[in-house]
Parts: sequence; C-alpha cells; structure tokens
Amino acid sequence: MDENAEQQHPTASPSYARAELARAFVTALTHGDPATRDRAETRVARWRAVLAGMADGRLRIGSRTPVAGLPAWVTPEVVRGGFATGEGAAGGPLLPHETAAARRAGVPEERSALFAHFLTEPGLAELWELLDSGRYEVALPEEAALLTVAWLVRAGETAAALELVEILEPFAGRLRMLPRPSDIPAPDPRALHRTTADDAGWTLSLRGPKDAVEAQRESLAVWLPFADDLLSHWLEVRAPDGTARTEAPGAAAPGTAYDADWLARGDALLRRYRRLAEEHTRCGKHRRPRENAAILRAALEDAVAGRRPAPRLERLLRHAVASMVRKRGVPGSARHAALRAEQARQAAQPAHHRLAQLVVVRLSGLPQGVGIADTAPLLTPVSAREAEESGLPAGAEIPPSVRATVESALSAPLAVLVERGVVPSAEVLAELVPQLVAATTADAYRDGALRTLMASVYRAFRNRRSLLLLHLESQVRVEELPWVRAVAGHRAGDEAVAEAARAALRELGTLAVQAFPATLLPNPLVREMSVLGREADLGVPFTEELAADIFMGEFGPKFLVAARVAAELLRGTLYERYYGIDYAAVRNLAITEASRDAGRSRPARTSPGFGRLCAERAAAGRTGGGRGGSVAGNGTVIEQAQILTTHNLATLVGRVGITPEPGHDALAARCFDTVCRLTARVHQERHPLATIKDAAYAWRQMVFHLSLCTDERRAAVLATLDGRAARHPGHVAARLAPALAGLRLTAAGGAFGPDGTADGGRARRLVGWTTGWHWMRDAHPSDTAWAASGA
Repeated sequence: MDENAEQQHPTASPSYARAELARAFVTALTHGDPATRDRAETRVARWRAVLAGMADGRLRIGSRTPVAGLPAWVTPEVVRGGFATGEGAAGGPLLPHETAAARRAGVPEERSALFAHFLTEPGLAELWELLDSGRYEVALPEEAALLTVAWLVRAGETAAALELVEILEPFAGRLRMLPRPSDIPAPDPRALHRTTADDAGWTLSLRGPKDAVEAQRESLAVWLPFADDLLSHWLEVRAPDGTARTEAPGAAAPGTAYDADWLARGDALLRRYRRLAEEHTRCGKHRRPRENAAILRAALEDAVAGRRPAPRLERLLRHAVASMVRKRGVPGSARHAALRAEQARQAAQPAHHRLAQLVVVRLSGLPQGVGIADTAPLLTPVSAREAEESGLPAGAEIPPSVRATVESALSAPLAVLVERGVVPSAEVLAELVPQLVAATTADAYRDGALRTLMASVYRAFRNRRSLLLLHLESQVRVEELPWVRAVAGHRAGDEAVAEAARAALRELGTLAVQAFPATLLPNPLVREMSVLGREADLGVPFTEELAADIFMGEFGPKFLVAARVAAELLRGTLYERYYGIDYAAVRNLAITEASRDAGRSRPARTSPGFGRLCAERAAAGRTGGGRGGSVAGNGTVIEQAQILTTHNLATLVGRVGITPEPGHDALAARCFDTVCRLTARVHQERHPLATIKDAAYAWRQMVFHLSLCTDERRAAVLATLDGRAARHPGHVAARLAPALAGLRLTAAGGAFGPDGTADGGRARRLVGWTTGWHWMRDAHPSDTAWAASGA
C-alpha cells in the first residue's frame, strides 16, 4: 500500500480488537453456562479474523469499504465497536431453504448454481410466484436481489435486469441472494410491533418457578400454619393451680404441667415437622435457631424427651410465646384468623410460570412470525375449560409480568404503542421506526408487489450494523444498493413522495419529542429521520451524536447548517442568552462558508469555521482543570456542537414544523422532572459523570422548550421549579441551586461571565462534559489525576 495513502487514510487501532478478543477468550474459558461459552467461542473466532485481516491488509477498519474485494453495498459481518470481520453477512454455509431450493431444481448445492437456476424460465416462474404471494422473508438486503431481477424481467425492464445481473454475478457464489419462504404474507407495514407472537411465546416458555416466590408461598401455606399449631400447643399448658397460661411454664419441674395427652400430641407435632421438612425444602426460615417457631419446637423436643429446658431456652420460650400472641393475637381469634385467611389466599394463587405456560398455549394458535393485532383475548382470566385442562383455578388473573411480555408483541400504529407503554423510551422507539420508514418509502412504488419487496429490503437494511468510520465517512445508504437503484424509476412523482415523507416526518418528530422530551434523539432514530428528510426534499440537516473516543476534531458541513436553522429560530431568546451564543455570528458564518463552497466542484467534507467555534467555546468553559484532546476534552467540544445546533430540536420545530400537543411549557416541566430524578442518583454513584451528562442534556432540552414559550407561560413554569425540586431528596435542590440561579438570571435578561458563572459562582451554567471536577458532585477531590485520563 502506498505510504502516503496510508497516512491520509489511517485505520483504527487494533488495541480495541485485542481487548475484545481477550474478554471473549476469558468468557469462553471460565463461564459456567455452556451456551454462553459457545457464544464466546464464536466471538473469539470473529475477533481473531478481525485482527488477522487488519494485520495482512485485507481489512481497513474505519473505511466504508473495510473488506478488500467487497463493494460498499455488500452487508459486512460486523462485531462490537463497528469492526468488520472480513466476511459478508450473507455468506457462510447454505441455509436450509437454499439447500431445499437446489434439490427442487436438481442443481448442485452451491450458490452460484442456484443463482444461475433462478435466471432460467422455471426459476423466474418460482420467483414470480413468491412476488405475487408475498410469502417470503428478507433478513438481509442481499436476499431480495434475485426477486428484484425477476420483477424487472416481468416488468419488461430487460436491460435493467441484465445490468443488475452483471453487478451481482461476481458475488453469486459467495452471497445468499434468495429470500426465505414464509407461511404467512408480509405484514401490514403500518402496523408496527416490537416482538412477534413466537418471540413472546418463547420468552414465556422459558419461565420457571422463582425460588424466592415459591419459598414465600411455602412459608405462607406450610410453615406459618405449623407455627400456629406449635403456639396453640404451648398455650394449652396449665399452671400448677390449673389456670391456663399465655406463656410457657417457667421453672416448673419437667412434667409438672405436661399431661400425657399433651406430650403425645407434642410428639405427633414433632413427627409432622420432620415429615414437612423432608417434603418442603424451599423455605429455610424454620431452621434458624433464633426464630420464634424454632424456639417453640426446640423447647417441645426437650419436653417430649423428658428434659428440663436450659434456663436460656426457658427465657426464649416465654418471650417467643408472648411476642407471637402480641403481634398476631391468639390462634383462632378474629385478628389472627383474618390475617391467616389473607395469607392463605395469597398462597393459593397460581404460580406465575404456570399462568405463563397457559398463555403460551393461547399464543400457539396465532401466526407466529408477526405481531399480535389484538392482545386482549390472550390476557383474559383462566376459563372453566382451561381450569379443567390445566389445574389452574378458574378466574385466575394473568399477572402483570406475563401481560407485559404479550403486550410487547402488540401490532399497532406507533402512537398507540407509545400510549400503551409498549415503547417506553426513545431507544425503543428508534428500534421500531425502520418499520414505519420502510412503509413510507415503499409507498412511493406504484406496483403492489414491488412495494412489498422494497419495504422488506428497507426493513432488512435498517438492521445492518453500523461500521466504525473515520474521517467523516458516511454509512452506506439504502439507495446505494444496486437492486434499489435498478427500480428507482418506478416510484411515484417526486411531489407525492415528498408529501408522504413530510407527513411521516412530522408524525415521527412530534411523537418523539412529546413522548420523550428530556432524551437526546438516539442515532438510529436520527438516521431514520434523515432518510425521511431526504425523501421530503426539505433540505433539513439532522445531526448524529458523535463518539468522543474517536472524535477527530472535525464536523461535517451539516452541523453548521443545523446551527443556522437554530439561529433563525432562537435568536434573541432565553436559549441564546443562557448558553452565551451569538446566533447572528453563527448565521453569518454559515452564509460565508456556503458562499465559499458554492464555487467548488466537489462539496466540502468539513466545516472548519464551525469546528473552531465549538473548540473556542469549549476552551472558554474549562474552569475545572484538565485539558483538551482527551476523551473528556473531545466531549466538551461535541457538547458545544449540540448546544449550537440544539441537537435536532430546532430543525424539527423550525423546518419540519412539529407542534407537540402538550405545549412547550408542559414539556419544559417534564424535562425538569427528569433533571431532578437524574440528580437524585448522583450521590449514590461512585462514577456519576454519565448521570450528570444526562441531566445536562435534559436541562438543555428544558431551556429550549422554555425559549419557545410566551413570557407568561415561561414565568409560570419557572415559578414551579423550586417546588418540583422539593419533591425529591434534599440534596437535589442543593445541587441544582446554582443552575436554577443561572436560569433565573438569564431569564431576567442577565448573562454569565466568560467562564459560565455569575454572582461569585452562586449562579452557574449547567453543561455535562468537563475536563475537571464537576461542580454538581459532592466535593472537590484531593487527587485530580483522573482528570488527565478523561474520566
């Protein structure tokens, strides 16, 4: 390789791969679970392939084409950290459906032979049948390649089909290009689901009895009633004058108050105890010598054996009997009977794992590879017929833990899933969005079979694991797949496509912001919004969260464009004052760089001006020591980029036009509640900086929403913040006091100093990243060596 080229395009260091190899090796060697050891051995093999490929030059980690000989459109096998192993994800041994297809066709069980067969008349006929039925699955994008060829041939696009075949043929023997047959047609693309019916059934089938729950059940059903019998037996002991005792006989000689019948029944109790102890082994509390029931039993063993209890045991016996009567009443009394009746009711409730198995049976009658359109029939109480067949009590309710597993497979519009709690976070939302975007993008294709095929391609493509990329290289886009390019001309008119994408983007952006107002939009969600943004032709920039550990000090041009969008929305607002931004200068910088780049033949890859601005702002805010250039120093620069751009919020409000229903004042209040919850965790964590960063992100979202409120509504929210903080532990208000003082200062028109403080440090700007000791922590450490490491 040319030395200069290597200097211009350095790859990632192998040290990360070596560390992962060592970790996988230790797990494969020492873990107690055989299945976990097997998975670790697979990881060992993959990491060895990574290191070998990096050593001999076959792999260039950090490039969008990391595997020599494989074009960018081939889905690479990727391991943790975005490292490619050197293999295509669609490679490896033939899968069962490929073997079956080869045998049906009478061709060798090789991918190249299969590829050739499906270009013949019988092979194309088989593919056309799949296209019309929709009964196929595309797990990897390559599995749709032959179906696309077949569609082009049927559509009369022979030249396009031949061109596609020419691109695919060099990889025909290496990659799987045949879809997997399915028993059910493709699902409704508008109905989304987190898991499928068979996923839910499998999860529930793995549930077994929980030791702690079954021990509690045994205690309630077996050992507490036995303890009551012991207590009742001791309460029968008579004093020498014939009166009943409510405590054990004190220093009476052995046998003084024990008649033969009492001793015989005591002996029967002890024999019963030994039988119960052999049969019921989950609960061990009855064996603890200091437990009241154990003391009563030990004293009874002495009495039955004709031994005088030791003085200490006599004292413990008197105390145990008195304590048990005082706490619950005499056995048979109204108070005691009510308590034991409730405990017996609890013990009689069926175990959750048995109810889970019943739901598994119910799930087995549904289509297994898709979500569940209506979960209500699966969650009804146990019917009389089911009770007879399973032994469960009729009318028993399905417990919440089982209900949650079934609900996770609910198939419904995204808004419904969020409303019902099936989507509890922005990260889960990001997992589902590819299904929504697939439906939106596929709607542009006029032909129904092609629409179904392209939706399946997009869903499979979004499962493609991201590569580790350096030097601002971009991930491969779905439009780069040759079979997607081949049918691009069969989409509807540009305006119809754009309008559908705009509507979907507004819906998605509104839902994400109003459901999770205090959370950064996760990168997978940002990528999906970027796809819709391109389809909508809005020219809106969506910016991902950059990784501080591989940040190289450069930002792509879209970051400055996003900052200009924020400047247009937020100039003159609380947000600009609080973060000390000169949005007029940001706008001018964007105009200057855009004018400079307009005359270039190739678009610029970076925005030097934006990078300098972020670095300068980060350096000005470093008051706690430490240095730039470390991971923490990189983080301070990246955070300034997020502050200047609002990390997509301004783009969503100003360009996409989202209008969150609760109103910006309500969202600001919810953001502050999240800040308080996160701050409450700081004193419990040994390394709380990650929590502080999350709190700072939520705080920034709050300032953004406050900035879009009317003066009256903003003042109303600010007036409630102290009360909201007071609902949490006392240290929360103390930690947030400088931030609240700074917020009120800027809301009143004031400003921070260059170091982000005011009023002698009593008012502070809240940011998350720092190269020194963060002021939200308890006290400044005596040893600040951690700062140099970027802790």
